[in-house]
Amino acid sequence: MQLDISRKGKIAAAVLAVVAITMVALASTSRKKGHEEVTKIPINLNATLVNEMSDTSVLAGFDNQVNNYMTQWGLKGVSLSIMRNDSLLFAKGYGVADSKQPMQPGNILRMASVSKLVTAVGIMVLEEKGLLTLDDQVFGPGGILDDSLYNAAIKDPLYYKITVEDLLRHKAGFSKKGGDPMFSTRWLMLQNHWKTVPTKEQLTVVQLQRPLAFEPGTWQDYSNFGYLALSMVIEKISGMPYEDFIQEKVLHPAGCVGFKLGGNYYVDKYPEEVRYYVQKDDEPAEEFNNSGRKVPRCYGGNNIEGLLGAGAWVGSTPELALLVASIDGKSEVPDIITKESVDAMTEYFDPDTFSLGWNDTKPTGEWTRTGTFAGTSALVKYFPDGECWIFISNTSTYKGPALAKHTTELFETLRARYSDKFPKRNMFYAE
Repeated sequence: MQLDISRKGKIAAAVLAVVAITMVALASTSRKKGHEEVTKIPINLNATLVNEMSDTSVLAGFDNQVNNYMTQWGLKGVSLSIMRNDSLLFAKGYGVADSKQPMQPGNILRMASVSKLVTAVGIMVLEEKGLLTLDDQVFGPGGILDDSLYNAAIKDPLYYKITVEDLLRHKAGFSKKGGDPMFSTRWLMLQNHWKTVPTKEQLTVVQLQRPLAFEPGTWQDYSNFGYLALSMVIEKISGMPYEDFIQEKVLHPAGCVGFKLGGNYYVDKYPEEVRYYVQKDDEPAEEFNNSGRKVPRCYGGNNIEGLLGAGAWVGSTPELALLVASIDGKSEVPDIITKESVDAMTEYFDPDTFSLGWNDTKPTGEWTRTGTFAGTSALVKYFPDGECWIFISNTSTYKGPALAKHTTELFETLRARYSDKFPKRNMFYAE
């Protein structure tokens, strides 16, 4: 089931959600003031935070190092948020959001595969409600996506072994041989003589017709399609469109009111969304819909909308920090999932096993989530000491996903010099 709603309708609905969220304590905590209990409600971060609230005058050289990093990699704009033990210490934009408009903490940006973390939380919510288990079969008779169209497409019986957990951990057996179906739209249209962009149902049939590369659960191979399938699992189990479920059961309970599913083109962008840029030497790409036009790779090179929970979310770094605070097992910001679910998502097995939603979690307590598109580089790094640094740029580089390694090095340099200099405060809440 898909939601048939205009983009203006989405924006209006989001505005109404902001009003509703600010009227109730969706993620409240209490503190004593005299003999009274005072409820703390997360503020509307995107509407409230501005660069001036993260004064760096006490952090001599901090801005220079961030700006130097941007110059080194040709980044037009960057949003950076820093949290410690569920307290938002810092949120600031650097460079431009769009043309000459300065980047602000409330600007929203594509987060690419960081979206997978959001989807994984949605799955854990369904598990906690008793509506599915991670061991549930996904495809074939008796599976969650038991559909005559899909069942007819399956030729490899190994598909019947795929579980929800296999999808979460990229262990389902999918291979990019023949092209990643989520990023091969134009090629698939040519191959199948399609005149229109394939639906998620058509993409699923294409994938199910392919043999699996390995027996589910025995190995891993990063799969964007796996998280599209999880988006469809959420829709089937909840009876709601994917976006509606995530907004209602994950984001709003966490106090995040500015997340949205993004669009493919500049004309589709939300008022508070940034402009995306590619590196200077990036050649125009064939438009994903097989129109024959050449377009900037970040605006029409891929079908971002079609990714759903695999990569379509846009949001601000402060709200992304608030979401992480809501799934980290710490108490300052109440979690929206149980400690058992937090532990399951962050459990470490070995270097060859993906965590649930996170790229990687180490036994030390360090968690990592990355995301990359043309026009986007995102990194969420949760450190063992409770600090979480979140970086999203509106510019891609020739390094692609490898830029995350250099951003991690920037984080480590800045942490070594400035961690003990951040003011003690929590910008998640109004003081």
